[in-house]
Amino acid sequence: METARIPTQVDVPAGQGRAVRLRAGDTVQVIDVDGAQVGDLFAFAAADTSEHLSASHTRTATGRLFPRIGEQFFTNRRRPILALAADTSPGVHDMLIAACDAERYRILGADVHASCAANLRLALAGLDLTTAVIPQPVNVFMNIPVHDGGELRWLPAVSGPGDAITLVAEMDCVVVVSACPMDLNAINGERPTALAIATHPQQEV
Repeated sequence: METARIPTQVDVPAGQGRAVRLRAGDTVQVIDVDGAQVGDLFAFAAADTSEHLSASHTRTATGRLFPRIGEQFFTNRRRPILALAADTSPGVHDMLIAACDAERYRILGADVHASCAANLRLALAGLDLTTAVIPQPVNVFMNIPVHDGGELRWLPAVSGPGDAITLVAEMDCVVVVSACPMDLNAINGERPTALAIATHPQQEV
């Protein structure tokens, strides 16, 4: 007999990443513990990490810069992978900005710096998984408004302590969340802080 699965919470320390496995129907929450912290969220099909959540395919399917409550995120094979179920934050998120990486920090003058790209690879390695690419993340709580003329602005996140975004797995998948280590611009407010990932198994009928 299969052991009953119970809700779990995984702490994501500031500047680090963590991965969780989900089955179709499971719920996952990304929680901003102290407020004003960006989280880079990635999702991969459990059976094949070459299939991943794709921001561009999601924008094509929804016709929006970010899905509404009840809408889905799609993979690079145009299959739904997650659905946006609830959001207790002000609802300011981003799907335009690439994950920070070592080269991004070198350009900004930091030769050695943690990054969301490295966090993704480390988190997947903890599950004995790899990825050939760093997909465009879903940047939860990230505040990048688009102004007249298409200008992007890098503003502090407006999420508060305990704000959470809730997603439902539409397929068996692996979700990775990086508490973005960016401290060379304003997106994380004064300094990077922690996030948390709470998973809730689908109730068996």
